[in-house]
Amino acid sequence: MTFMGSKRLSQLGSAIFSEVADWKREVMNQGVDVIDLGIGSPDLPPSERIIEAITEAVRNPAHYGYPTSEGSFAFREAVARWYQFRFGVELNPDNEILTLMGSQDGLAHLALSLCDPGDIAIVPDPGYPIYSASLVLAGVEPYLLPLRAANDFLPQLDDIPVDVAAKAKFILLNYPSNPLSAVADRAFFEHLIAYAKKHELLVVHDLAYSEMAFDGFKPISILEIEGAKEVAVEFHSLSKSFNMAGCRIAFLTGNAAAVKALRTLKSNIDYGVFGAIQAAGIAALEEDMEHDHSVAGVYERRRNVFISALADAGWRIPPPKATMFIWAPIPKGWTSRQISREMLFRAGVVVIPGDAFGAEGEGFVRIALVQDEARLLEAARRIGDWLRTVE
Repeated sequence: MTFMGSKRLSQLGSAIFSEVADWKREVMNQGVDVIDLGIGSPDLPPSERIIEAITEAVRNPAHYGYPTSEGSFAFREAVARWYQFRFGVELNPDNEILTLMGSQDGLAHLALSLCDPGDIAIVPDPGYPIYSASLVLAGVEPYLLPLRAANDFLPQLDDIPVDVAAKAKFILLNYPSNPLSAVADRAFFEHLIAYAKKHELLVVHDLAYSEMAFDGFKPISILEIEGAKEVAVEFHSLSKSFNMAGCRIAFLTGNAAAVKALRTLKSNIDYGVFGAIQAAGIAALEEDMEHDHSVAGVYERRRNVFISALADAGWRIPPPKATMFIWAPIPKGWTSRQISREMLFRAGVVVIPGDAFGAEGEGFVRIALVQDEARLLEAARRIGDWLRTVE
C-alpha cells in the first residue's frame, strides 16, 4: 500500500530549493569546491558571552521540565527592555510579547490563529516562502502584492483592490526585506498604519534584519508609529542579529489580541523554547544593550568587497542598504533558473533563482553573504571568469 501526502503539500513552498540542492550535490560529487551563497545561515558563531550563558544554563536541572509555550517571563522582560532601548517602544511582557521557536515558527502558524478557511491575506511577491506557505496550511487565499524595482520594491497600497482590502484579515510585509534587501522609511510605515486603520486590517511586519543595516541607515520598528499597536504585530529573531540561527529563538510583539491568538494556538501544539536557549537569548539582548555588538559591520564589509569585485568582473549590482543578501538583476538573455544552474555548474557558486520567491522574482538571483571575504572574492573571480566565456 502506498500512502500519499496531502494535497496541500504539493502547494507548499517552491521546488526550486530542492532542485538547487540536487544541483549542488551533483557538482560536489564531481569533486568541485563549491562556494555556497544560497541559504542565509550565518557562518559565524555567537559571542563568547552567549556561548557561556548557554553552557551554564544547560547544567541547570531546572531547565529540563516542559517550558511554557509563551516563554519565560525573564526572556519576555528582556525583550521589552531591548525594544525600549533599541526602538523606544514600550511593551508589556505579559500580553504584548510571545516567545517563538524561530520567527518561521510564528510566521507558519499566524494565519492558523487569525484566519478561517476561505479568508484572504495580502502577502508580498517576491517574499520569503513561508509567507505564502502558511496560508496554504490555513486554507487562506493569498492576494499577491507585487514588489518591483521601479517602486524601490515598496508596495503600492492604493493599487490593492478595495474589495480585497475590505475582506483581507492581514497584510504581511518585511523591511529590511528578504529576499529583496529593500528598506522602508518612517513615512512609508506611517502610510501603512493609516491604510490598515482605514481598512480595519492587521499589519504583520517581519523585522528579522533590523540589525543588519549599512551606510548609517537605522531601520525602525513599525511599533514606533503612533497608534501602531492598535493594528500591528511585529516578528523579530535572534538568528541573524546574534548568530543564533541554530538556537531557534524569536518573538512576536505588538497588538495584544493578535499575540494572544497565536499564544493560544501554540499552547495547544508545543511546549516552547528550551530554557537554556532562552537564557542565551537574554544574554544576547543584554550584551547588545550594554555595548554595541552588532553584526552589521561584518556584512557591510562583505557587501563592499563582493559588489566591488563583481563590478570589476563586469556585473554591476546596486549595493543593498541592509540584510545579508544581494538581490542581483541578472544579465539579459537568461532566466533566473538558467543562470543559477550555469553559475553552479560552470563556476561552482550556489545562488538562489529569484523566482523561488514568487513570479515577480524572475530576472533576479539572491546571493547570501555567508562566507568570509576571501571566499567571496574567490566566488566573484569565478563568476567573472565564467561570464567572460559567455559574452
